Amino acid sequence: MFAFDGYDVRLLAALQEDARLSNVALSERVHLSASQIHRRLRRLEEAGVIARYTAQLHPDHVGLGVLAITSISLERHGESPATRFAQAVAGLPQVLECFSVTGEADYVLRIVAPDLKSFSDFLMHELMPLPGVRSVRSNIVLETVKQTTVLPLEQISEPPGARA
Repeated sequence: MFAFDGYDVRLLAALQEDARLSNVALSERVHLSASQIHRRLRRLEEAGVIARYTAQLHPDHVGLGVLAITSISLERHGESPATRFAQAVAGLPQVLECFSVTGEADYVLRIVAPDLKSFSDFLMHELMPLPGVRSVRSNIVLETVKQTTVLPLEQISEPPGARA
C-alpha cells in the first residue's frame, strides 16, 4: 500500500472537493509550496492513487433522464464466459459501471438512457443479446438520494499501527 502522510491526505481531500484547483490554490489549502504540491501530485499519479481527472456532468442536463440499476445472470460461469461478457459490456457507452458481484446475479450495471423507450430498446437489442446472458432484471431509479465520487480518507490519515 502507498505510504501516505498528512499532506497527502489533505491534498487528496482538496482534489476530491475540486479537481480544478491550481497548484497555488492547493498549496494554500495543504500548507506546502506549489512545487511540493506538483511533486506530490506526480508521485500520487504515478503510483495510481489518482486514477484520472474528470468533469462530472449532470445526466438530466445532457438528455439522460433515465437511470437504471440492472442485474445480469449468465448462462454459464467460468473465466471464458465472464471475459466475453466483460469485453462486450466495456463497449456499451450506456453502461456507466459494471460490477461482478456475489448473490443472485453475476453482474450489476448502472445504465443511463434518454427515456424509457430508449432504455427498453437498449435492453432488448444490445444488452440481452450479449454473449452468455441468461436473465436481466432492472430497477429504474426514481430519485437519487445520495451520489458521490468522494472516497472517505480517514483510514489513511492515521499513522501506521495506530489502529487497535
